[in-house]
Amino acid sequence: MKLTLAEPKYLKDSISIISDLVNEGRFRITKDAIELIAMDPANVAMVIFRLLSSAFVEYDIKEETEIAVNLSSMKQILRRAKSSDTLVMELQENKLIMQLRGNTTRTFSLPLLELEDGTQKIPDLKFPLMIETSNELLNSSIEDADVVGESVNFIVEGKKFLISSKGDLSNAEIIIKEGDVTKITTENQDTIKAKYSIEYLKKMIGGSKVAGDGKVLVQFNKDYPLKIEYKTLNRVQLSFILAPRVEND
Repeated sequence: MKLTLAEPKYLKDSISIISDLVNEGRFRITKDAIELIAMDPANVAMVIFRLLSSAFVEYDIKEETEIAVNLSSMKQILRRAKSSDTLVMELQENKLIMQLRGNTTRTFSLPLLELEDGTQKIPDLKFPLMIETSNELLNSSIEDADVVGESVNFIVEGKKFLISSKGDLSNAEIIIKEGDVTKITTENQDTIKAKYSIEYLKKMIGGSKVAGDGKVLVQFNKDYPLKIEYKTLNRVQLSFILAPRVEND
């Protein structure tokens, strides 16, 4: 196996975000992509990552391979990658060799881990609505809600997307209307509301770094998991699934 990535930012930014949720990860390396599907230790959030073979200048895979590594350690190595560097990855014995080539050649080895057998499966979720909006708009809305509370309500009423949060003394409400920046597609006109953890959302919206078009796709349902998806066409896809907070108000 030899993989050469001329733009290491796609892997660097993705692993930086994923490692905030997941400590160790199993990568499946196929002829089409490097894939990672993992749950956070609390089983509240799932991350789905694909770095497509078309993102690489060299993608030499003899056979489908699975490797497991410590994501924090991988993050530390990738932090050393400059925008002008080329990243080369190879397997040698029980190690992943990561080489950064630029003005200098720097070589790091990352030990492979033995994880329990069993591949995470992506749940088959059905959503009655889809919201496409800008990263900037969603990020700022989550940050506004974070000022007052620990959880956030996502509500869709017709062609309005409301994000609200409630604290002991304060409230916050952000109204996003459909327009040039935001598109809201719903199967019906019923009000749909669900509550999610701001702590997790703050980590997930870091995925905006990998969205080449500056857009994010948001899907949810009443008291149902939330899915947030970022991508750069023909390069990388990064999605998150977050369990709802169901409480008796």
